[in-house]
Amino acid sequence: MKELSEKELTDKAERYCIQAERCCSEVARKLETWGAQDTQTASIMAHLLQERFIDEERFAVAFARDKMRYNHWGRVKITYALREKEVAQEQIQNALEQLESEEYDEMLQRILRDKWKLVKGKNDYECRQKVIRFALGRGFGMQEVLHALDNLGRGEAEDE
Repeated sequence: MKELSEKELTDKAERYCIQAERCCSEVARKLETWGAQDTQTASIMAHLLQERFIDEERFAVAFARDKMRYNHWGRVKITYALREKEVAQEQIQNALEQLESEEYDEMLQRILRDKWKLVKGKNDYECRQKVIRFALGRGFGMQEVLHALDNLGRGEAEDE
């Protein structure tokens, strides 16, 4: 594989960042796979940050919003995923605060309702436990799941 110059690596990194929001750790790993030296990586990363090709705050907000809307992840799972991408705790907290509570609650209600229809168990208690485990696996907190299930129960009772 041909060794790329710093200018070629910079251009390639800029194109990579334009395709989608990226965090510093993703870009640094990508530069490493392209064969960039440590000094080149540091220089390129400084350029990308200065020119706002990379913005960790913007990335965290977009990541959290997209994972909630399209993957139906809860705050816990989003937090762990952002930590894995080495995003600062303050930026993670800010991103979670920007999630719309109403949209988040409606999404949780919807996925619990849909899961409840599909789950099979010997009794309601067993079904409830399966739905709770499902929601916890999706990254929702126990208290918010129990609250949503209680609201779901009241909503179903009113519908009948």
